[in-house]
Amino acid sequence: MTRARFTQADFLAAALAIAAAHGPAAVTVASIGERLQAPTGSFYHRFKSRNVLLGMLWLRTVLEFSEGVSAALDAGDGLRAALHTPSWVREHQEEGRLLLVYHREDFVPGEWPKELTDKVAEMAARMKSGSLRAARVIFGCEGPDEVRLGQFLVSEVPVAAVRQHLMRREPPPPVVDRMIRTTYRAVVADYRREKRHSDRVGKR
Repeated sequence: MTRARFTQADFLAAALAIAAAHGPAAVTVASIGERLQAPTGSFYHRFKSRNVLLGMLWLRTVLEFSEGVSAALDAGDGLRAALHTPSWVREHQEEGRLLLVYHREDFVPGEWPKELTDKVAEMAARMKSGSLRAARVIFGCEGPDEVRLGQFLVSEVPVAAVRQHLMRREPPPPVVDRMIRTTYRAVVADYRREKRHSDRVGKR
């Protein structure tokens, strides 16, 4: 059997390179074909549409990124989960730009292709579960305040810290880790002080 000249992975890699360099709007069937020197039919033999390819690329990147966060939370290490973002971005700068500089809607505007809907729903459920786990690991409970603080520490602070460097197409410097670590420890320490104070007041 003759081996296909281009694989699905080849098309996804080409789309990633184009999106990282020029933005998701630059990813077209024509631009991918030109980069790979592949005929249009070869693309449509593997993907129903451009939207399907972009949706698959975005979803794959989110899932690969989230594996490190999940592993850290499974190990009960909230700080490691927060520091996963700069570490991962240094090793995956193209994927980092795709995920953290752009938004999901930049890849698939409007309706998601039906074949991706279930996978996106599954990913959303995993992310919700991850937020609860982060609260449990960091603060020992899953109250609304703890969930919100957990999201802030594990997601919002690291993303904000690395995004400016991704936009400048440079790896996050070591000071980014220090900023994340300092913020994490300060928020956790403040939470524990407030909790002790609340517990003392409640016992009176």
